[in-house]
Amino acid sequence: MLNHVSQLPFSQACENNKGPILVELQRIFQHNQQVLEIGSGTGQHSVHFAANLPQLTWQASDQNSYLTHLNARIELVGTHNLLPAFGLDVMLDWPVKMISAQLDGVFSANTLHIMSKSMVEAFFQGVGNALLPKAQLVIYGPFNYQGQYSSESNASFDEWLKQNNPQSGIRDIEWITALAAQQSFTLINDVEMPANNRLLHFGRHK
Repeated sequence: MLNHVSQLPFSQACENNKGPILVELQRIFQHNQQVLEIGSGTGQHSVHFAANLPQLTWQASDQNSYLTHLNARIELVGTHNLLPAFGLDVMLDWPVKMISAQLDGVFSANTLHIMSKSMVEAFFQGVGNALLPKAQLVIYGPFNYQGQYSSESNASFDEWLKQNNPQSGIRDIEWITALAAQQSFTLINDVEMPANNRLLHFGRHK
């Protein structure tokens, strides 16, 4: 059993971006009750955001293969408002019993470019089914605009992604906003973030 945080997987990118992301989440989620994080990974975001958003309940999730280390971090350094992570594969039936009836927010960081296009479509379908009316959806990561990379580093990153998995890749924001619109989400804000990333804030209008 892991009994110290230094034994857990660590992402330097999460450590670098958690501060700037939190600034935006404190504004966006100030009136929310419960937020589901999809693709919690190492759990560094989960523990940081839950600790700094004490007014809401933070629900971590990821594919089953990540849960052991994710829940170890939550147990070691989590707060009272951070729930144990549950398994969620966007392509399978979502665990409805684990999703609160009070769920009014979803956050996901650096996931859509890892997923295949069919997984991205399933992500939005699942979010649409799970979230309450007037909910908030926040997605962090790199995006293309009108099919163009926003930086040379993103172009290189996209090439690396596709070498590892031809079905992955940086997504066009126009496609993402169209998928969101199918679930009654409107893009409220597109925030420039460090390292050529964006933070997309969608609001549900039903």
